[in-house]
Order: sequence, then structure tokens, then C-alpha cells
Amino acid sequence: MSMLSSPAVLPDETVDHHADVLVVGGGLHGCAIARDLAGRGWRVLLCEQDDLAAHASGATGKLVHGGLRELARLDLGGVKRALLERHRLLHAAPHLLSPVRLVMPHDDGMRTASLIRLGLWWHDQLAADSGLAPSEAVGLRRSRLGALLQPGWSRAFVYTEVMADDTRLAVLCARDAAEQGALVLTRTRCEQAVPREGGWRATLARRDPAAGQVVRRLQVQARVVVNAAGAWAPGVLGDVLGLAPAAGALQNGEPAGWSWQRSTHMVVPRCSDPDHGCVFHTRSGRFVFALPYERHFTLIGAVEHAHQGALDVAASAQDIGLLCEEVGRYLIRPPRPEDVVWAYAGLRGSPQRSRRGEEGALGRHLLQAQVRPAPVLTVWGGTLSSFRLLAEQAADQVGDLLGERRLAWTAEAALPGGLLGELLDKRVSPELDMLAFQSRLRQRHPWLDLPLLRRWTRAYGSRVLRLLDGVRGRGDLGAEVLPDLFEAELYHLRRQEWAMTAEDVLWWRSKLGLHATPAQREALADWFARQHCGTGQADMVWLHGATGTAG
Repeated sequence: MSMLSSPAVLPDETVDHHADVLVVGGGLHGCAIARDLAGRGWRVLLCEQDDLAAHASGATGKLVHGGLRELARLDLGGVKRALLERHRLLHAAPHLLSPVRLVMPHDDGMRTASLIRLGLWWHDQLAADSGLAPSEAVGLRRSRLGALLQPGWSRAFVYTEVMADDTRLAVLCARDAAEQGALVLTRTRCEQAVPREGGWRATLARRDPAAGQVVRRLQVQARVVVNAAGAWAPGVLGDVLGLAPAAGALQNGEPAGWSWQRSTHMVVPRCSDPDHGCVFHTRSGRFVFALPYERHFTLIGAVEHAHQGALDVAASAQDIGLLCEEVGRYLIRPPRPEDVVWAYAGLRGSPQRSRRGEEGALGRHLLQAQVRPAPVLTVWGGTLSSFRLLAEQAADQVGDLLGERRLAWTAEAALPGGLLGELLDKRVSPELDMLAFQSRLRQRHPWLDLPLLRRWTRAYGSRVLRLLDGVRGRGDLGAEVLPDLFEAELYHLRRQEWAMTAEDVLWWRSKLGLHATPAQREALADWFARQHCGTGQADMVWLHGATGTAG
């Protein structure tokens, strides 16, 4: 990508919107940063050129790790930080996170069994207040956990991690940001930004999601730009902001020693225990996870390769074949490439690994601030496990750039839908609270089928009560566009969660795409086409959904 040595000068134009901070990039980290900043009282505008979390943030392994990587490096401080972040996220979004028990067969290429048992015991002590089940050693030949594994595997360790809905975490961070006063604009690209009036004058171009052409441009004046564009961050720095790399700080527009990894996952019909995931040690020394997913499926990944070139990446046949080969060493009936129902890939950036092994989950991000010619903060890297902490650190640095640090607030704050106490007499633990909430909701709405109730409570948490306000039966939900997908929910997703296309609903606001037939997907696309009644009305929906107004 080209790096411009000096920014062009735009003619003076009327400013459509004034903001303290313009956040470029609507992945999980950009949405979380916008949320944190808006909650501190700053005027925030977030723009995303595609849909929220439509790239790397929606292509994760879905695990919020509890610090075992740090423990392997004897970084006890890192373990405690990881456990604390996991604890905070479980309480902030109990509807989006759930514990999962993982079975790890012991491989001769791993550390000794006694050393692994000792490490897991230490981890259990550090996580004693988490409320999650402790680890244990099992003999696979006498346990049902070995039923799906090849008979050569005789010993395993079982421990607990936490799975998360990564795309909905991003969407609900954006929802919270909007309710704190932020303006969230999807399908809106930052085309150019130039220094002006002590900040940045940015030109934003909004595309029609159906036709693809630009339908509106906005001029935004912002005091600080936060570049949270992920793999697109070098292009934002050079092509959009016109910034040459600072001497010694960047190489080819990226931090020195930085690398990009293409990470590939695949979803297959269930091939593991429905209540347990598996952790498989590969011949390369990495680990592959096989996780129970969406009731009828198993999520398997990841295989990683160094990446250079195009930023839009997809799962390759070679990577899918490699995943099938690796899990084939363990499972009696391993998946074949033709069994794959969905595969995805994403780019994650990270500093070069140290001699002591893989970097920790909370150490894979870097924040770089520049004050000339106008203030910019660029976010490099980040993980699903550390997104809240990264956002807090970024908001602190933005405060420094604005000359006014304001108090952090997200550590104890719930995400939208996370306050399950609205139906509960007492709180016990995130997992049990979720079950109790579902039971109380069924009592209040006995007409709700269990699959729909479980999906809605997992997607919306306590905010399902808003969706059901005034609803006395399925007939009040409007037309059933797909099985258990009613117009009432679709209108909610359009107005409150920036859903503009069928793909937004099927893959980013839910995973209904795994369950829908091609004809059903086409029916949903037709429904959205009927809602798109001309560019003018589409613009009204775009702005309405962005402002945080209820309706």
C-alpha cells in the first residue's frame, strides 16, 4: 500500500458531524473502544466499511482463554489477568459466554503427564473463585469420553474453558456505544482524512448494501482518530490519513517485528461428545480444538500460516484438508473435507514470538499514538480474551491525546442483555443464572418453543423482554420468514443492530445460516429486498439504527 508523505488539502466544506473521536473499524476492538469512550462522555463516531465484525472479529476460535498459555510460560501474573478478564466477561455477558469442558488426550510429544497435572492443579487454585469445574485426569478406556476416540489413546486431562459468541459481542458493544451517545455507521468507509482545526476533517462514504454504490458522503470533524481497522490499519494510516511511518517505529506501515497469520476454522456435523470439546496436540506442536457448536455441529480449528497479500481471506482446501488430517489422528470417525458445512478464515496480527514460546493471550496487542500532524491512535492486534482490557487501555490513551483522562468504567459494567436479575430473585453464577432466567421466561411465556426460547435468551439475554413486550403468542410476532425467525425479530435486528442484508442475520447476528436451506436463505434475502424501498428510505434506516433510539 502506498504511503503518502503529505496529506492533500481539501476545500473547506460544511461539517455534517462534530466528534471528539472518530473510530475507523467496526470489528470487536473498534466497537469496544467506541463503547468505552462514549461511556466516558466523549462524542464518538464509529464507521465500518462493511458489516460489524465481518472479518477477523467474526473468524475467531470462539474461546475466551483462562491463562493456560501464560501458565505454560510460568507467567503467574498473566494467568491472574486472564482469569480476571474471563470472570468480568462472564458476568458482563452471561448470555453470550458459556463454560465448556475440554478433553485433552495425552500425547507423547507433550509435556509429561505429571507436569501437566501439576500445571492444571495450579490453574485450578488460581481460578478457585471462578465457579467453574476444576480439572481432572481420566482413563479413556473406562470413560464414555473415550468412546469417540481411537483406542490408542488411553489417558486424558479434562479442564474448563469458556466459549463466546464473538460477533454478537461486537454488535452489543456497538449497541451499548450507541446508547451512550455514539453514532455507529456501517457500510461506511473513511475515504480520506486531513489535518484541520487541531484535529481531522474526514470524508465518509456510505454504500448501499444491495447495489454497492455510494449513496451519501459525510464530512466529519474529529479531534482524534482511532485506527482500529485490523489488517486494513496500514492502509488507513497511509492511504486515508496520509501519514508516513515514524522513524524507527514502523516497517512497511506496520510495527517492527509484526507478522500476520491466516487462521482457518471449519464446521462439520457433530463428530465429538455433545457436552465436551476436545483439544488435540498436532505434530507441529500447536493445538487444534474441536468444540460443540450450534447443537448439531462441531467447530474445529485452527490451522495457522504466515500471510502476505490480499486482506480478504477465505479457508483454502489445503487448510481444510490439514485440519481433517490432524483430528483424524484422534477420532474414530474423523470428518472429511466433503463433510464441511462452513469454513472461515481471518487475519490476526501479532508480534514475533519470543524464544520462550507463544505469546500470551493478553500480550498480543500494541497501541501506537501519534500527535503530529494531528492525534491518531492505531490499534495493532488483540484477542477475543482481551478485547475489554484493550479498549480500556485505548480509551486511556485517547484521553491523554485529548488532554483529559476520564475514569474507566467497563470492568464491572454489563453489556446489553447481561442484567439477568430482571427475572431472578437472587444471583448464583452466570451459568446457573442463565438457566434460571430461561425457566422464568418460559413460565411467563409458556407458548415459547424451547429451541426459540433458548436461541433468543442466548442472543439477547434480558433484552428478550423488550422483544416480547406486548406479545401474547406466536401470532403477534409477524410472518415466519424462516423456521423460528419472525418479522418481529428481523425488525429489531434492522433497527437496533444494523442488520441490512440476509447475510448479516444468518452469519453475524446469528448462526442460522448453518441450519437454513438455500431456499430459506433466498426467502430471507427477498424479505430484505422488500424492505429496501429506495435509497432515501434506506438512508433513514441507516441513521435511525445508528443513533441508538429505541423503536
